[in-house]
Amino acid sequence: MSDWLALHGRRSSIVLERSAGAPIWRHWGARLAADTPLATIEASQSPLSFSPDSGVPLTTAPGFGLGWFGPSVLLADRDGRDFTCAFETTGTEQAGQTISIRLVDRAARIALDQTLALDPDSDVLTLSAVLTNQGDAPLAVRWLAAGMLPLPADCATLRSFHGRHNAEFVETREPMPSHAWLRQERRGLTGHAGPPGLFVLGEGADWHRGEVRGVQLAWSGNHELLIECQAEGGWTLAAGAWLAPGEVRLAPGENLATPALLATYSPDGLNGASANFHTAIRARLPWAEGRMRPRPVHLNSWEGRYFDQDEAAMTALAERAAAVGVERFVVDDGWFVGRRDDRAGLGDWTVDRAKYPAGLRPLADHVRGLGMEFGLWVEPEMVNADSDLFRAHPDWALAVAGRPVVTARHQLVLDLSRDEVRDHLFDALDTLLRELPIAYLKWDHNRHLAPAGGSDGRARYVAQVEGVYALIDRLRAAHPAVEIESCAGGGGRIDAAMAARTHRFWASDNLDAVSRVAIQRGFLAFMPPEMMGAHVGASPAHATGRRQSLAFRAAVALPGHFGIELDPARLAADDVAELAAWVARYKALRDRLHAGRTWLGEGSDGIVWQAVGSTDAILLFVTRLTPPVGRDAPVRLPMMAGEGDLDVRLLATASDGRHAEEPALFAAMRGEGVRLSRDGIAAAGLPLPPMRAESVAIFELVAA
Repeated sequence: MSDWLALHGRRSSIVLERSAGAPIWRHWGARLAADTPLATIEASQSPLSFSPDSGVPLTTAPGFGLGWFGPSVLLADRDGRDFTCAFETTGTEQAGQTISIRLVDRAARIALDQTLALDPDSDVLTLSAVLTNQGDAPLAVRWLAAGMLPLPADCATLRSFHGRHNAEFVETREPMPSHAWLRQERRGLTGHAGPPGLFVLGEGADWHRGEVRGVQLAWSGNHELLIECQAEGGWTLAAGAWLAPGEVRLAPGENLATPALLATYSPDGLNGASANFHTAIRARLPWAEGRMRPRPVHLNSWEGRYFDQDEAAMTALAERAAAVGVERFVVDDGWFVGRRDDRAGLGDWTVDRAKYPAGLRPLADHVRGLGMEFGLWVEPEMVNADSDLFRAHPDWALAVAGRPVVTARHQLVLDLSRDEVRDHLFDALDTLLRELPIAYLKWDHNRHLAPAGGSDGRARYVAQVEGVYALIDRLRAAHPAVEIESCAGGGGRIDAAMAARTHRFWASDNLDAVSRVAIQRGFLAFMPPEMMGAHVGASPAHATGRRQSLAFRAAVALPGHFGIELDPARLAADDVAELAAWVARYKALRDRLHAGRTWLGEGSDGIVWQAVGSTDAILLFVTRLTPPVGRDAPVRLPMMAGEGDLDVRLLATASDGRHAEEPALFAAMRGEGVRLSRDGIAAAGLPLPPMRAESVAIFELVAA
C-alpha cells in the first residue's frame, strides 16, 4: 500500500501521508506530478525542545489534550469525561477524485468519517465530516470542524470581510496572525459580512498573480473560522458550525454531520481563486431543466411603494414597468392581510381583500398579459405577535422559558425545527404557488435569532437552519420551475448552502451606487455575477440620502442581475427614456456578463474595474471620488496578454451628463472602434476617457 493519498486538479494538488493515526497533511497548493516523491514526516522532522518526544504533526483530524496544541477537529465530552481524543485510521478509500477516511477513537468511543473531494474543473476541494457516538452514554459536542487545512509559512496577508445591514462585504486586509485569528458568527444566520469565508495571499500576490488560498463554508447559520500560527511553521486553518452550549448531544448511535467546506488554491491571484469559486457555485445552482436562462430584468415594488399598495396602484406600476422593458414584476411586502406596516400580519399568508378585493389573481394575470413574470415577497420564517398565527400558536416561536421575549422589527422567529411548523408553512406557500401564476419568490429573513430556544429549553440554532433547508427543499421539489431569491435584511444570508437552493441573492438593501461598488466587488469574491441582485434605486438613495445620476446608478447595477427599485412615475420623461435605454443595454449584454470569467482590478487614482471574459471582454471602469490628478493613467489588463489584436469600442460613459472634451481616440472608440494589441493593453494599459467623480466607462474588447 502506498504511503500517500493524493488528489490532483488542473492547477492544484493535495497530498496526505498515511499513518497509524489520522492521515498527515503534506501538501495543499500547486499541482504536483502524480509521482512526486516527498519525504515522510518521520524521516524529516526532529523533536522540538520542551515538546513531546515524538512529533505531533497536523493531520486531517488533530485531537485535543494529547500533545497537539493547535486547533482540534473536535471538542466533546461525556459529563466531563472523554474530553481528549486521538484518532486511528481503520480504513481509507480513494475513488476517482474523492478520498474517504474512517477514523476511530476506541478510548473515547467515537468514530469520525471524513471526505475530501477535489473537483478538477474548479480546483475546489470539498471537505466534510460525520461524527458518530459509539459509546453507551450521551456525547456533548461543542465543536466539530468541517475541515482542517495547512497554510504554508510564506503566507503573507489575510483578506476577510465584515459588515452590517446596509454595509455588507466590508473588506479587511491584515498580516497573517502571530498568534491566532478568529471570526465567529452567533446571530443565527450567515451574516452581513457575506459567506463564512476568507482568502490567504502569499508573498507578492495581488489580483492577477501569486498564490492565493480561499475557503467558504456552505452553511447558513452560526459559524467559526480560525487561523492559528503553529510552532512547527505555517498556520492551521479550521472552519465549522459554531455550536451553542448544550446544542448538540448525541445519544448512543447518533451522529452529527458538518456542513461542507469549500477550499481552493490558485497560482493566479485573487481573481484565480474567485474564478474557482464561481465555477464551483455555478455547478451547485438549481436551475430548472439544468441550465440558466437569461436573467430577467426585475422591478421590485419595495422602494417604489413600500406598504402603500392596492390593486389599482400596483396595476399602474406594472404598466410603467413593462413600458421600460421590465420582464419580471415583484410585489414586495404589504400584500397580505393586516399588513399596513411592519407591526402586524407576518404569519398570515392570505391576501388582504381590502387592498385586493378579488385576490392577487387579477394583478398577476395583468402582469403576465403585459409580457412579464409575476413574483411575490414572503418571509415564512417570521411571525408578528399581532397575527392570527401567533394568537393560535404562541408556542411556535423561538423563546427561552423565564427569559424576556425579544422582538426585532416587531417580529419573532418561528421554530422551523418542528415538523408541524414546517408543514403549516409549506401548506401556506404551496397554496399560493398552486393558485397563482407565481414564477418567483423573494424569500426574506429580517432579524437575528435571539433568543433561539425550543420548547425543550435547548438551543435551536443548528436545527433552525436545517429546518429552513428542509422547507425550501420540499417547496422546490413541489414547484421546480419557481425561482427563489435569498434575502436577509439585504445581504445577510449569502452562502454556498443557499446557493444550492436558491437562484439569486439580494446583495444589500443599500442602493446607493457609491456604496454598491464595494459591496458588489465583495460579493464577487465568492459568488458569480448572475446571482447578484443589483437594482437601480432612487435619487436621493433611501439608505444614505446621497444623490447620483441615473446613468451612474444604472451602470453600477449593470453587471449583476439587473433590476429596478423605484417607481418610474417619479422620474422625469427624459430619465424614463434613459432608464429604458439602460434596460435595453443590459439585455444586449447579459449573456456575456453572466457566462464568462470575472476579473477585478484597480487602476490609479482610486479607479476600480471589472471585466467579464478574456478572449473577448466587457469592461467597466468606475470612479467614485474626484481623481486627484488631471489625467487618469492607462489601466493595465494582464489577462488580455497574448498574440493578436483587439478591437476596442467605448460603449458608454455614465455620469452626471457633464463631460470634458474627449480626445480623438475616444471619439473613434465610440464609432467603429480602435484596434490595439493584446500585449500592449496588458503591459502598457488601456487609455481611459476623462472621468469625473461617480462615473463609469464601459468598453467592449473583441478579438480582431
